[in-house]
Amino acid sequence: MGGGPATPPRFASVDALRGSTVAAMLLVNTPGDWGHVYAPLLHASWHGCTPADLVFPFFLFIVGVSIALGVVPRAEAGVDRGVLGRAVLVRSLRIVGLGLLLHLLAWWWLDQAYFRPWGVLQRIGLCFLGAGTVALWLKPRAQWLLLTVLLLGWWALLALGGSLDPWDNLASRIDDALAGPWLYQHDPASGRGHDPEGLPSTLGALATTLLGLRAGDWLRRGATPRLWWSGFALLLVGLAWSLLLPWNKNLWTSSCVAWTGGWAMLALAIAHALVDRRGWPALGRSLGVNAIAAYAGSAVMVYALAALGWWGPLYEVAFAGWMTPRFGPYLPSLAFALAFVALWWRVVRWMDRRRLYIRI
Repeated sequence: MGGGPATPPRFASVDALRGSTVAAMLLVNTPGDWGHVYAPLLHASWHGCTPADLVFPFFLFIVGVSIALGVVPRAEAGVDRGVLGRAVLVRSLRIVGLGLLLHLLAWWWLDQAYFRPWGVLQRIGLCFLGAGTVALWLKPRAQWLLLTVLLLGWWALLALGGSLDPWDNLASRIDDALAGPWLYQHDPASGRGHDPEGLPSTLGALATTLLGLRAGDWLRRGATPRLWWSGFALLLVGLAWSLLLPWNKNLWTSSCVAWTGGWAMLALAIAHALVDRRGWPALGRSLGVNAIAAYAGSAVMVYALAALGWWGPLYEVAFAGWMTPRFGPYLPSLAFALAFVALWWRVVRWMDRRRLYIRI
């Protein structure tokens, strides 16, 4: 993020947690057969929260942690905040641009009917821009105030919008007005659509990133006990809040922010205690320091295999054909996903050994 007199602290626990989250993302996104996936690896159909629903919130939480460890120390060391702000903007635009490029490849190679503008990397880029700007220009108390306003404000907007049902909620209606048939889901009969990475629900996603920003500041300053009690407190708040506002990752509801943020806070505390304090191996580090390479490279690989017509035959020959008669259809689907994760783990380990890091 540009040069400066300060050397930002590096925590192996953060790289390990980021890498483990990327591994979970690949595992969830690439089963051999979408018709046979173990329930914990499936997202909730609408309301609710499965282990798969923790993955993206964990990643955005770690984005906030990384900003606290990378951007903030340089600002405190005297690097011009305007320069840092421009660097944050440029990097966010690169992340969004990469997301758009991946969707362009999917549209072109897979002969999709339309180009989808929203997506995972696009949301990461927007949240990086928002949280990076907040980190540079707002003090901790103001950050907490903004986080509270985001959570309560997003809850109020969803409530004022009426229904939380699919297609009829406020976020879906706004996304439909902005992008119409180019959303992730679209019903031609009714003309309505929905996108889990749409624009309005990015308010909730930004709140998750700001939680990570505050957690990263505690980690950097050695106030790690706060990670533990804040994690448990967020779980209690998220559980209680879900009685009024259901957990819903599609809408990134405020109760979901608290619930997933609590788990992420505790995961960071555990990783720090085991890796940084006790010297346990930083499992996942290679994926963590090359997260963009793993995510983007694996997406291109999936598109290429699908476009060439090799995905189905590869799965059938290498996994389903001989495993299904012996173990049923679910285990080979999981085995394929695990093999896919292992392949990319191997790729990034090779890159790490040669100090090849792709950053945008």
